[in-house]
Amino acid sequence: MSLQRAVVALLGMSVMAVAAADGAAIARKGAAAAVACQGCHGVAGEGVAQAGFPRLAGLGAVYLQRQLAAFADGSRVSPVMLPIAKALTKADQAAVAAYYAAMPYPAAPSAAAPARPAPPGSGAARTAAASDALPSNLGATLATRGRWSDQLPACEQCHGPGGTGVGAEFPALVGQSSAYLAAQLAAFKSGARPAGPLSLMAVVAKKLSAAEVTAVAEYYATLPARTNR
Repeated sequence: MSLQRAVVALLGMSVMAVAAADGAAIARKGAAAAVACQGCHGVAGEGVAQAGFPRLAGLGAVYLQRQLAAFADGSRVSPVMLPIAKALTKADQAAVAAYYAAMPYPAAPSAAAPARPAPPGSGAARTAAASDALPSNLGATLATRGRWSDQLPACEQCHGPGGTGVGAEFPALVGQSSAYLAAQLAAFKSGARPAGPLSLMAVVAKKLSAAEVTAVAEYYATLPARTNR
């Protein structure tokens, strides 16, 4: 390798290292007028369930960067996140998004995961039909089967089996608190958050009752975290 190529390679590695360090620094110490991310989202990006602050660890970098951009331009309404996101440059947003995307999922919740409902038409499903209206079953039913009589798709059709997320548009639901998930469904319903491709989430959220929102949020909040996204 020539000296010139070696210098270029070293410079490239240095730039990558600086970008990674910036993401970590923003998360831990903040940047400019932006406070440190970990103050609300936890040291390991696990979120703070009691306060409704979501986990960031293990979510996709593109998804996280898009959310920061939406907070900054006001299309995703949050009095807390607006000034923080606006204080970050696009490079800052990309760096901190990449930092959290590279972090491992937090530990699984301690609560036992709710049982997945039996396939429609099976003997087990007919036996359990009378109890499907209970909150513990309702969340699982909406998440895995939906309600096609109302043209309501199952959550996992877009967010993947177990709510682990699919691509940049459909984030993981598993590992988030029930308070955060319920708040996001309310935001989709009111228009306080962009509704995503084909305005799908606004349509879905408006078809859910308050009890159904609670049930599906609690279902995903109790599922164990997975290693895939």
